Amino acid sequence: MSAARDKALQLLAPALLIVVIGLLGTTVSESTQTEFTGVLVNIAIVIALYVFIGNSGVISFGQIAFVAIGAFSAGVMTISSEIKPTLLPELFPFIADHSISSFESLLLAAGLGALVAFVAGIALMRLNGLAAGIATFAVLEIVHNILRFWEKIGPGAKSLALIPETTGLWEATLGALFCAVIAFLYQHSRSGRLLRASREDAPAARSIGVNIHLHRLVAFSLSGALAGLAGGLLVHQIGSITTEQVYLQLTFITLAMLVVGGMGSLWGAVVGGALVSFLNVYLLKLEAGNAVGPLHIDLPNGSTLLIIGAVMAAIVILRPSGLTGSREVSPRRWLASRRG
Repeated sequence: MSAARDKALQLLAPALLIVVIGLLGTTVSESTQTEFTGVLVNIAIVIALYVFIGNSGVISFGQIAFVAIGAFSAGVMTISSEIKPTLLPELFPFIADHSISSFESLLLAAGLGALVAFVAGIALMRLNGLAAGIATFAVLEIVHNILRFWEKIGPGAKSLALIPETTGLWEATLGALFCAVIAFLYQHSRSGRLLRASREDAPAARSIGVNIHLHRLVAFSLSGALAGLAGGLLVHQIGSITTEQVYLQLTFITLAMLVVGGMGSLWGAVVGGALVSFLNVYLLKLEAGNAVGPLHIDLPNGSTLLIIGAVMAAIVILRPSGLTGSREVSPRRWLASRRG
């Protein structure tokens, strides 16, 4: 089997899993179908995290900031300009007087996510370890406070409502597939390979002339674009949003998805995104009170985060590389093991 064909088949596994989730969503009730849509949107967000964290090895707590930027920009710009003066009276005139389609809003969300990530990354991508984590968390805090208190660009602390709900099951499936393809193409590009080499041995990479700052910046900007796109999908799925919905809880949950699946591979990002998303949906149902066979279970509020945190801790202790071992599905490796 040629190396090119082996690489192409590595994309097949995560793409098939995304399509299978989409197809399964068509077989359930309308309310459950919404949950499947949410799972696919979460997978898109986790893939965006993987593009930077997985390839660079630098833990970032700030990628949800770009999801928030994408969500609010797409939401505000798709609300009809006729009702914006009443709904959002403090908006800048050029925002209040214009509206765009849902598809155009996704392009806007991706573009703004990439732009903010690029500007922030110029300085941040020189940092490593704990300093990088704290700095990226500062980006999340800055974006959160701007969106929460600056009513010239959005609703501020209030809920942003009346957003067109155009992200259905198939739109979410296509969005997640698009993110997976872009992530796959990047990780096999020259920049992606050099960045992964610097992840394994930064001094050796520098010694052969690899510009680590540049390649981190490329990955950070691309991750920001995909996160912004995922934010646009999210806001058009739920139809309303607050700043708290794209803040700490979403940061924790999506990082847990990446760690559980295996942050070093696209396959791990998709598997972790799917498994933890379904677990999150099920646990939230149990918090609301639900029957499991003959038993009626009513978990205390907050149990979902506690249980997912425990699962994440167990994975880190027992299998630090995640459920997939941070490896892509490789037909060549599978055939070699069968022959062995």
